[in-house]
Amino acid sequence: MQPQDVTILYRPVGPAELELIKQSGWKRFPPRLPEQPIFSPVMNEAYAIQIARDWNVPASGSGYVTKFCVQTAYLAQYEVQNVGAEMHNELWIPAEELETFNDHIVGMIEITQTFM
Repeated sequence: MQPQDVTILYRPVGPAELELIKQSGWKRFPPRLPEQPIFSPVMNEAYAIQIARDWNVPASGSGYVTKFCVQTAYLAQYEVQNVGAEMHNELWIPAEELETFNDHIVGMIEITQTFM
């Protein structure tokens, strides 16, 4: 697969979600909880840092930014959603489509930032 065939995405996570990612062999995101109807990876690291630092740390004591690649052709079906300032762009993946989304991850999910 060529670099132009994948899109880099980011996902801010807390320690519980990070443990489930680790248990998957760094290959998959865990199913959503019943009160979480969408999975929302973000389009840039600055936005992921903001969430991990400002939301995950107060909520759970630590926050992590994960980085991963997804097949660009697969992502074309999802519209980028802007939820605030210019940098606040994310995708909204319905919870019931997360397993298929996981199947289109290329390579490993990696941690790029840690906040305590």
